[in-house]
Amino acid sequence: MRIRQIRAHVLRHELDQPFQSATSTFRERQACLVEVSCTDGTAGWGECLGPAGPNAAVVEAMGEHLLGRDPLEIEPAWLTLYDRFRDQGQRGVVMTALSGIDLALWDIAGRNFGVPVHVLLGGAFRKRVPAYATGGFRRLGGSRLTELPAEVASYVEEGFRAAKIKIGFDVHEDVEVIRRVRQAVAQADFLLMIDANHGYDTLEAAELGNRVAALGIHWFEEPVVPENLRGYRTLRQRQPLPLAGGETWHGRHAFADAISADAIDILQPNVCGCGGITEMRKIVSLAETAGIRVVPHVWGTGVQMAAALHMLAVLPPHPPRHSPRLPLLEFDRTCNPFRQAILESPIEAVAGFVQVPEGPGLGIRVDRAAVERFRVR
Repeated sequence: MRIRQIRAHVLRHELDQPFQSATSTFRERQACLVEVSCTDGTAGWGECLGPAGPNAAVVEAMGEHLLGRDPLEIEPAWLTLYDRFRDQGQRGVVMTALSGIDLALWDIAGRNFGVPVHVLLGGAFRKRVPAYATGGFRRLGGSRLTELPAEVASYVEEGFRAAKIKIGFDVHEDVEVIRRVRQAVAQADFLLMIDANHGYDTLEAAELGNRVAALGIHWFEEPVVPENLRGYRTLRQRQPLPLAGGETWHGRHAFADAISADAIDILQPNVCGCGGITEMRKIVSLAETAGIRVVPHVWGTGVQMAAALHMLAVLPPHPPRHSPRLPLLEFDRTCNPFRQAILESPIEAVAGFVQVPEGPGLGIRVDRAAVERFRVR
């Protein structure tokens, strides 16, 4: 069995109702899927975090270096690509493209041996994972003060026991939005997270954290730009909320920098952006050594969700007590018609929990007709 072809599929859907985070406007949903085909007919799938077009271009450039190689030699393949492209960047699209290829190789390996990826990684600590609903964006033309409380309350009705909303627009308005959301879901056991998408400076983030500290916030995500590790460290001292981040800290070296800077409470590597499964398991080891929680970031299709679930399955209990705390799966609730459509059996949350796929590889079957329906390249 040898690698015959590496192909990128760019998916796109224009939204009827655009929405915003603090730093981005979403007028369309897009994704870059990676398909690695082998000479014996085996195919594996991966996904890249971030802009689909640039990811596709880099995936295709990288793919040339793996043709004819054994797809089961995953670590050598990873290092080959990283070494050839590291001078063009140890972060960004180089790492996100590499992540998509890496996932596809792990999918192939699992299919080859007839076992799920989590078995290849050493075995699962858990076979189902609680999910939290990600939403709470600003709808263009809408009112966050009235819409977000109702939106989060609807997640409770769906069975979720945790949700994350977007802030980072304006400190005073954000405080009021958070208060109203917490009033709408006042249950003490309902976890509420806030994500600024690096929309604040350090002073604003400190003010926000202190003003909402009594509202039971589970974590404060990306308060400032990801490069500002000094700002993260300062915020850990100046406000009481646990800080989360890492969706754009690509590669273990970036995470090692954040850990050594004492900048973070909760690490959020995205398996489709941090370097794939090969790199993420090393990031998890760094976090475990430092005693830092890991809650993976997820923002993509069912391919990415499946990969994240396998990583969540193998996260070691932290701390290793009799009734350990379960990690959380980020479950996107915003409009994305191809998120689940590209899977023959969609990944769904039932009563707030999601099962870890048990089939070979990533445990999913991609619906090629659906991919073609949304494919623009």
